Amino acid sequence: MDDSQIIELYWARSESAIAETDRKYGLYCRTIARNILHSDEDAEECVNDAYLGVWNAIPPQRPTFFAAFIGKITRNLSLHRYQKNHAAKRGGGETGLLLSELEGCLASPGSLDETMDSRSVGELLDRFLEGLPKEHRVIFVRRYWYADPIADIALRMNMGQSRVTSILFRTRNKLQKFLEKEGVSI
Repeated sequence: MDDSQIIELYWARSESAIAETDRKYGLYCRTIARNILHSDEDAEECVNDAYLGVWNAIPPQRPTFFAAFIGKITRNLSLHRYQKNHAAKRGGGETGLLLSELEGCLASPGSLDETMDSRSVGELLDRFLEGLPKEHRVIFVRRYWYADPIADIALRMNMGQSRVTSILFRTRNKLQKFLEKEGVSI
């Protein structure tokens, strides 16, 4: 079933929409959640919560790219769950490491609100990513969107882990300079 048919099922309020979403995107969503949470149980709960989120969002929304839409909901729910699970702890895990890697590139919460809305920052990030070589863009997105471990990225890209780490380091530095040039306070 294609995405437009699945979206029509949501608009018709048919419960089969969730089954079709799971059939087509269940593995995709579970992979995103598991990469962030490192727990099959928590990942499964987040995916189910994502399906509920999609159910509540459609209608009125009619997403153009359904995979990205459900992936974003799953990712956000997983990050919130991760933060909740680790509220009393600092570090100690792939997701904590992943977030600390990006610390130098991210605007502080107050300055982001003062500088621009999150949509503008998203547009800047899209522009930045479009300017990267495809290999670097794929590595960056696999690491910071899908939360893939460096070892998995290296295997997928057929390169050594040290090269992946080096590309990520240089790309984060480029992102920081790009955002500063665009007037985003870091």
